[in-house]
Formats: sequence, structure tokens, C-alpha cells
Amino acid sequence: MPGARKLGRSTDHRKAMLRAMVTFLMENGKIETTVTRAKEVRSMAEKMITIAKAGDLHSKRQVYSYITKETVAKKVMDEIAPKYADRNGGYTRIVKIGPRRGDAAEMAIIELI
Repeated sequence: MPGARKLGRSTDHRKAMLRAMVTFLMENGKIETTVTRAKEVRSMAEKMITIAKAGDLHSKRQVYSYITKETVAKKVMDEIAPKYADRNGGYTRIVKIGPRRGDAAEMAIIELI
């Protein structure tokens, strides 16, 4: 269930952070973050790819409204979604990379498969 973790932030801050992280993931292919954030980003990123796979006007508007950069949203619609047309989910991978040096938070890399 997406949105189950509060991540120690207010609702507006959390939503903005997740939108930015999903945009960055789609733009670069992978990001390094904490495990709990990666799990939240995974649910939203997979939801965006699944919506984009439909390819109709309504799905385009949904993707453009969530992803913060127009060029990245176009990339999701034109390149990323068709690449996963034959897959039924599981578009991302989370790899744990160990604790962070400053506060020992468990870190992970989330990437598109």
C-alpha cells in the first residue's frame, strides 16, 4: 500500500519529496537513498510506469501531473513505459549497500531494471 510510511515529515513535504525522487529516478535510472525511502519510491515509480503503459490521454495527464519535469515525463511516456510493455510489474530493483557513515541509516540503491 503506497503511502503507509510517514518518513518523519509532514504530508506536503513527504509528497513533494517522493515526487522529486521519482522524477530523479526516471531521469537517471538509479538513485541512492535509505531503504525505507527506496521502498516508498518503488511503489510510486511502478505506479507511474503502469499508468504510462496505457498510453491514452488520461494516463499522459496523470503522469505529467505527478512527475515534476516535463522532459522526464515525456521520457517515461515515450521510452520507459514501452520498454516494460510485456512485464506485469517489477520494474525496479532495490539493492542494500550497508549503513551510512554519519548516522548508520541503512542505505540502498533503487534502479530501473
